Parts: sequence; structure tokens; C-alpha cells
Amino acid sequence: MDIGRKVILTCLQTTNMKKAFYFLGFVFLLCGIAFIFLSYTQQGKRVKALYFPKQDINTPNNAFVKDEKLEKKIRDSKTFTKEQGYNTTICFLIDMSMHSGSNRFMVYDLDKDSVIHSAPVTHGRCNENWLEGRKYGNVVGCGCTSLGKYKIGNAYQGRFGLAYKLHGLEKTNDKAFERFVVLHSHECVPDKAVTDDICQSDGCPTVSPGFLKYIKPIINNSKNAVLLWIYE
Repeated sequence: MDIGRKVILTCLQTTNMKKAFYFLGFVFLLCGIAFIFLSYTQQGKRVKALYFPKQDINTPNNAFVKDEKLEKKIRDSKTFTKEQGYNTTICFLIDMSMHSGSNRFMVYDLDKDSVIHSAPVTHGRCNENWLEGRKYGNVVGCGCTSLGKYKIGNAYQGRFGLAYKLHGLEKTNDKAFERFVVLHSHECVPDKAVTDDICQSDGCPTVSPGFLKYIKPIINNSKNAVLLWIYE
């Protein structure tokens, strides 16, 4: 009887071990498939950017190195805001050549010549699940970012809550209003710089809810229109 019990127990243990082994193998297989999906497919990259946590970079939101390109944009912004009657103290600069997870939306103090705050911002995916690299467009329905200077217009409550209408001021972005390209926020955009790519938009410069809350009083309290300049 004892021998029979031992045989039965041994068989059960062996069967359970096999089941556990198969189960672990199945789990590892699913993890591998998920990794490939999230890392190498357009849809997977979009899902990862929208829903999965990102690793923060300890970069101060006012830390920025002025290079020749930024210096030129600052000089041109000062001239433009004075000549066109815009806010001559504050402007918004977005450098789309930078990594999407970086603090590439800059709130620039034109009087003090310094970045007083910055944060990540989306670029348009051009109607793809995930846009590799950069593409720009100004055609209604293209889903791309449009480069150029913008006048920040009136606030309204849109699909994603508070939003500001944008008026394109150049040939490269003069369809922005018609395309419903607006400045708004979305939870998929982090407050601070991250190592990964962030989510992509349908052409709108989309920021985090916290960053929109920061720039809201700047826009609302400005007597003159605030300049937003998206460049590469």
C-alpha cells in the first residue's frame, strides 16, 4: 500500500511539474510576443506610448543649453513680437528636431533671455499608427505637425477639455485653424522629460495636463497675443 501511494504521489508530482513547466514556458512566450509587439510594430509602439509608464529623467524644467539655432529663434521672436504687436515678454518655442520625450516645449522669457519652464510635447503621426522620424504637412486631414509661427487664440472646452485655438501665420501652417489644430493636453504626455518616446497626436501640439495648467494664466492674462513657434 505504501509503495502504491508513493508511486501515485510521484506521478502526481511529475505531472504537476510538467504542467508548471509548460505554463512558465507559455508565459515566457507571451512575454516575448508582447515585447516584440510593443517594440517593433507601429501599433505596439503607439500602445506603449499611450498606456505604459515611462522612466523619468532628472532634468530641471528650466535647464536649457542655448545653441545657434535657439539663439536665432530668440532674436527673430523678439523682432516679430515687437513689430506685430504680440506679447514681447513671453513666447513659446517648440523644437521638433528634439527627442519627443525631451523638454522641447519651452516657455521663454524674452526680457530675461532665459527658459523659465519646459516640458514634453507631441508631434503629429500623419495618420499612421506610429510615425518613425518626422514628417510635416499643412493639408486638411493629413494628421501631421505644421511648422511655423502661430497666434494663440481663444480658449474653449473641446474633446480633451481646455484647449486654445491656433492661427497659423505662414504658408507652412495657414491651414491649422481649418484643420482644428489646437493647443490642448492629454494624460499620455508626461510632465517631465522621459527616456522613451511619448504619444503622438493628429497634428496638435499636445502637452500634459499639469503643463497646460502652468501656461494657462500666461495665455489668459496676456493683453497681447502670445507667439507659439514650432520649428525644426
